[in-house]
Amino acid sequence: MTATITWAHIGDLHADEADGWQGIERLERIVADLRKLGDGIDFVFLPGDNANHATPEQYRRIMATLAPLSLPVFVIPGDHDFEDGTLQAYRAGIPEDMRPFDRIIADHRCLFLDIVSAGSGGPDFRIPAGQHRRLRDALAEADDAGMTSLVFMHAFPSDLTEGGTALATAFADARVAFVDTGHTHYNELLNDGEVVYGATRSTAQIEEDGGAPGYSLVSVHDTVPSWTFRTLAEADRAAPHVQILSPADVRLATRKGDVRHIPAPGSVNVIARVLGNEAPSPVLHIEDRQIAMQPVPDVPATWQADVAVEKPGLHTLSVRSGDAVDTIEMLVRGLGKDRPKSARRTAPGDAVHAIGAWTSRGINGARLGPNANGCGW
Repeated sequence: MTATITWAHIGDLHADEADGWQGIERLERIVADLRKLGDGIDFVFLPGDNANHATPEQYRRIMATLAPLSLPVFVIPGDHDFEDGTLQAYRAGIPEDMRPFDRIIADHRCLFLDIVSAGSGGPDFRIPAGQHRRLRDALAEADDAGMTSLVFMHAFPSDLTEGGTALATAFADARVAFVDTGHTHYNELLNDGEVVYGATRSTAQIEEDGGAPGYSLVSVHDTVPSWTFRTLAEADRAAPHVQILSPADVRLATRKGDVRHIPAPGSVNVIARVLGNEAPSPVLHIEDRQIAMQPVPDVPATWQADVAVEKPGLHTLSVRSGDAVDTIEMLVRGLGKDRPKSARRTAPGDAVHAIGAWTSRGINGARLGPNANGCGW
């Protein structure tokens, strides 16, 4: 098996007594669910706008609610954490080991950015000059070592006041596999052809889908990104969670010449992560075939099966465990001139590359939120 990483993204908490601590109540339910899912998750990520007004009590509530987790938790600041023009309360309320810049996790270089403290407050997002240098050096070191990089930041590069295109270009040049963000209040995935960007709806202050809360589970397996959204309704009934790790869904394929993203005709190795301590053994479904998957030795919560797919084109592939299912559209490459080719780089990291609605993943495409591309505010 190659390197696999999975993390849980808990969207902007906006912890606030003014709404009856709605974000905290939902965080409690998410924490309880993560404890039930068991092995297979490497860490938890909070993408900023943690405390709605950056008060000590709001941070105290957040830390107390996270305390039952045995997983590592990493927290970055958002504009609400910078409400008074400093990050003093954020740094006092979140322990230093939860506020890293650079960590190697499951053989991936994980870089956690502060895009708020160099700005003037509000959505004036900027990268500090020193962080720019550290980021450039870390991306180069990872690339030289053949290590896949991942980036965690509060907003999309296109939301930066300046330098967004240059930042997204740097991510593409370094072959970053996934950039994970908050801020939007809605679920979104972008694929600019080289890097996949994800945003998870906030935990409180949700504008879309009738305010239905949840959290996302994100994985990168051998450079292949995958993203699924788990609703609190699923969590409350303790359903297992299924995520196909490889091959890529065609909407998330970034390395068009790589058979790990777009397989060739013949035998295709399907890898899935199935979370839940009592999850039934998964079954692979493709066309009229059903294939029992086998556990991958020494890799938690991970299953595999080989399936013969000889015809080029799109194929619907599902993995089911009990009443939990994940489905992708797998593109099998043609031969010779029919092989997929990468397009010329255009508007890296920009929302023009949004994949649009993907209802089975909790993405409805309405973009109801406060960011630069949000609607309805």
